[in-house]
Amino acid sequence: MQVYLLRHGIAEESRAVKADADRELTADGRRKLKDTLRAVAAAEVKPTLILTSPLVRAAQTAEIAAAILNYKQEILRTKALLPAASPEQVWEEVRVHREEAELMLVGHDPLFTRLAGYLLGVPELHVDFKKGAILRVDFDSFGPQPKGLLRWFLVSKLATQSTRRQIKNTAPGQ
Repeated sequence: MQVYLLRHGIAEESRAVKADADRELTADGRRKLKDTLRAVAAAEVKPTLILTSPLVRAAQTAEIAAAILNYKQEILRTKALLPAASPEQVWEEVRVHREEAELMLVGHDPLFTRLAGYLLGVPELHVDFKKGAILRVDFDSFGPQPKGLLRWFLVSKLATQSTRRQIKNTAPGQ
């Protein structure tokens, strides 16, 4: 199974008048996220199931991913992907869906910083998981403790630079 961890894009700042759970993606967050996901689509990522945190910014990120990656199924919401959830909760969710070929998990930090190392079998490893970043971990087995293989990690800034170069290189007159 291929598991993709996708952290939500840049969201609105916290405000006293709006609950944290209701914060939406910004226009810049959407743009950068789309650049990243276009690069991911070019790598032929095709999730067979997308799970998301129920928070608005994560659900919006999952919807954008579904559109760009041509995902036609229902996006499932799970509390296992909330910011304060544990890596163990996420692993149990992954194990429930072990029959999926490509599972995309859309969530938050601080969870994803800890989750990446945990899924790789190195729980003390923390990954600097920027907003809009995506990481792929592959699994052959689903025992009580994960032992995944890191395939790749893409941060928004690299995807944006790559996309700009592609656009520039395909512009008329080039």
